[in-house]
Amino acid sequence: MTLPNDDAPTPRDACVQSLLDHAVNRARADTVMFARLIGAKLASGEMQDLGVPRDTLGALTGRHFPDAVFTGAMPLEAFPEHPDATQHQRFVDDLRTLLLRHERPPVASAIDAWCLATIISTACLRGDHLWRDLGLDGRDDVTDVMTRHYPKLVARNVDNLRWKRFLAEQVALEKGRTPGPAPGCPGCEDFGFCFPKT
Repeated sequence: MTLPNDDAPTPRDACVQSLLDHAVNRARADTVMFARLIGAKLASGEMQDLGVPRDTLGALTGRHFPDAVFTGAMPLEAFPEHPDATQHQRFVDDLRTLLLRHERPPVASAIDAWCLATIISTACLRGDHLWRDLGLDGRDDVTDVMTRHYPKLVARNVDNLRWKRFLAEQVALEKGRTPGPAPGCPGCEDFGFCFPKT
């Protein structure tokens, strides 16, 4: 009997490493961030959960990981739209607009900014904590991304709300609506914590 090797990389880690092995600048914070976000979805086979069209994703990966070969375990062939994208497109569009409006200047690349805002917005359609939906390791990872890219928006989170709830609240306030949960919030294990019955 062979015991599992605790040092063996997870499929996600292997995908992230493969991307970084082909990175233009593997030490750049945004390159590492995109390797983690894309690598998580490559490993799970859920590329549609990025919410980014194939051609735009190709431009993003070409900019950060130009020599990566997306075959086998890492296909970039056409993938379906996120299943909730059509039903909740207005929310995704509104949140992406909000995030882009709060992007820290100067934006290194319009493609990078649009892709990150889209990935975060689409992740809010899924039914878990935002960090899990993004394929990250914890809430602090989301906080780091948000702080680096949207510091003025982060400064508004004075009550230290969970990120998905906070972002949905900000979208509602921007639109003059009563704040409520993001589309994916009801599926989360902590929905009752964030939205207790009164």
